[in-house]
Amino acid sequence: MRPAGGNILAHASTHRVMLKKASQGLRVAKIIDSPYLPESETYFQITAKGVEDAAPKSRRDE
Repeated sequence: MRPAGGNILAHASTHRVMLKKASQGLRVAKIIDSPYLPESETYFQITAKGVEDAAPKSRRDE
């Protein structure tokens, strides 16, 4: 996968977040480059209410 904008946009950005689709209508936001935030990811979903926090099914069952 190649980010839109290539190296120019990558070097001009302070934080880089990769967004991708997951299963069951969930989406993943992953911090891939930040000067002070660790690499991490979170799950969310887009509903009629807007953007809501979510967890993958395996986490919801715990």
